[in-house]
Amino acid sequence: MIDFARLPKITAAALMLAGASIATPSYAQESTDPIKLTLHDWTGQLITTHIMGDVLKKAGYSIEYVQADYLAQFAGLESGDLHVAMEIWETTGREAMDAATATGKVENLGETGMEAKEEWWFPEYMKEKCPGLPNWEALKSEACAEAFSIPETAPKGRYLGGPVTWGGFDDERVEALDLPFEVIHAGTDAALFAELESAYQRKAPILLWIYAPHWAPIKYKGEWVEFPPFSKACYEDASTGVNPDAAYDCGKPFGPIWKVSWAGLKDKWPGAHKAITAFKLDNDEMGAMIAKVDLDGKKVEDVTAEWIAANEARWSEWIKK
Repeated sequence: MIDFARLPKITAAALMLAGASIATPSYAQESTDPIKLTLHDWTGQLITTHIMGDVLKKAGYSIEYVQADYLAQFAGLESGDLHVAMEIWETTGREAMDAATATGKVENLGETGMEAKEEWWFPEYMKEKCPGLPNWEALKSEACAEAFSIPETAPKGRYLGGPVTWGGFDDERVEALDLPFEVIHAGTDAALFAELESAYQRKAPILLWIYAPHWAPIKYKGEWVEFPPFSKACYEDASTGVNPDAAYDCGKPFGPIWKVSWAGLKDKWPGAHKAITAFKLDNDEMGAMIAKVDLDGKKVEDVTAEWIAANEARWSEWIKK
């Protein structure tokens, strides 16, 4: 016969812990430390990251969002101070990603399902003022440069680039292709597209960095400039390309948007590692969500909550044991 009085007393803390283990999925017991996901300065990345964070919370994980520089974040991922970056674009981040994964301290978790394109873009009405577009060689003429100029850059044209943290080698491209343009970097993603909206409404000259997935190339009529095709050699070997004395004398690369993590993620939080690897979105649904934030004025958290509510069957597979 068991003498219950002689058994060790169960503390309140132990009961709470037992209850927690029953109430949450087993993945949550891998580690109670927060998984740190990086946030950057464009709407789509905020959406992607909050969707993943919300799904991981559904699986019982503790999540922390950390503001980080797009390219400099790799130092934190290598050290384990940061754990997950949900969007590394083939167009601008491949070099940094490959260097980080080569150390063995960062892991590529595969494609997000979205395809990236980032390039110089102009409104359709500018073709009349710069005959020969979208061919890049049209931009070499003084008349075209003047057509795209503003008082601060005249007689040179102005190219409005993304925030400097995005990379992209636009300054190097202007020099390598001997274009009579000055690169001016927008301070933020929002400023970039606010200027496009203003110029488009006035049919004012503008040549700027546009990326997809995004609502802008859907909302506005225009085209991307057609530069000499990208090659890895063009970026690495000056003798390759139209200018034998300079690298970056070609267009930007295009291709997948990747997910990466600290290499220790798979051991510390294997369930989260599995879920992030399984994550998939496409360009159309991302473009629609970005539009809800940027054009309709909704909060990122509200848009991601809508997606979570409408796609339970889909994300529940990501965290399925």
